[in-house]
Amino acid sequence: MQYWLFKSEPTTFSIDDLVNAPRKTTCWEGVRNYQARNFLKSMNVGDLGFFYHSNTDPPAIVGIVKVVKAAYPDAFAFDLKSRYFDPRSSQDSPRWFLVDVQFVKKFPQALHLDQLRTVKGLEKMELLRKGSRLSIQPVRPEEWQRVLDFVQNNTKHFSNPK
Repeated sequence: MQYWLFKSEPTTFSIDDLVNAPRKTTCWEGVRNYQARNFLKSMNVGDLGFFYHSNTDPPAIVGIVKVVKAAYPDAFAFDLKSRYFDPRSSQDSPRWFLVDVQFVKKFPQALHLDQLRTVKGLEKMELLRKGSRLSIQPVRPEEWQRVLDFVQNNTKHFSNPK
């Protein structure tokens, strides 16, 4: 089992959009960074990920998703009408991939980026690294557990850091 963090701008696609999707499942589209693409390609069915709302105030982990379909070619890259069209990608030699994810859980309170920075054991988490902008990131098993423990132990004490 591997763990991941999936970033999405909530104005584009939020965890609530995933909850309302058919079968609470969607393809994770729009990845156009080679390192993030390679992470997608290394995912397995059953892997878990944090759903992270980015480019919002405050950014936060808001829930959990599960990979329900391993990486497959991103058909949006072949569609001339798609904003994700890539003329250098072809059916014979796809450049971009996606996975399908399914809603698992929404946290009772969002875990804000500033709160994550206070959790011992997360100092090396990719999300907290200065300059880290990848939309798909690996999460170490011990980081995964620290975040879950923090959510479990602090749900009643969450505060908005604004």
